[in-house]
Amino acid sequence: MSKLYLVPTPIGNLDDMTFRAIKVLEAADLILAEDTRTSGKLLKHFEITTPMQSHHMHNEHKTVDRIIQKLQGGEIIALISDAGTPAISDPGFLLTRACVENKVEVECLPGATAFVPALVNSGLPNDKFVFEGFLPAKKGRQTRLKLLSEETRTMIFYESPHKLVKTLNNFVEYFGADRQASVSRELSKLHEETIRGSVEEVMKHFEKKPPKGEIVIVISGKK
Repeated sequence: MSKLYLVPTPIGNLDDMTFRAIKVLEAADLILAEDTRTSGKLLKHFEITTPMQSHHMHNEHKTVDRIIQKLQGGEIIALISDAGTPAISDPGFLLTRACVENKVEVECLPGATAFVPALVNSGLPNDKFVFEGFLPAKKGRQTRLKLLSEETRTMIFYESPHKLVKTLNNFVEYFGADRQASVSRELSKLHEETIRGSVEEVMKHFEKKPPKGEIVIVISGKK
């Protein structure tokens, strides 16, 4: 029976790959990968020989219909991103929505995603939280920050290392210098690091020590 599997892949440490994820990727007729070069290394490590096809933010609008046809024809397809769970700030939503609209079965496997360990590591309230992903680069950024300045739940953001200090400076401006924050980088990797403190303290740390790697920012909500 045809099905689309959304398969999480490790965010750093390859030991975080699940046995079930490997089995699904081995059994699939086709693997859709955000970057076939990156995913090729992962598949080679686990000796998975399933054919692979590129599926990323620049071509997913054009390829969805063709993939739906394959699924309706009885194929089993697995979707993976470069790291973590597909559709979480990565390609996957458009295809999943199309599957739901066309009554094609979809199953998402549990597995790695960066914001969960960052949230738990932060020491900030995690009973209620909001995941914001990447802030708008330019248009709509100020409007979004003004809106979030009133948010009472813990907030989670993704950011690139070269924009981290600028974003923390925005948080000082809109949320206040004393708002508590936690920045995790390179989660599950050799140089994993979490810096906690006020937004201003965390910003000053990274002004002195420019960060590298994948970044997750966790900010306390307004009291």
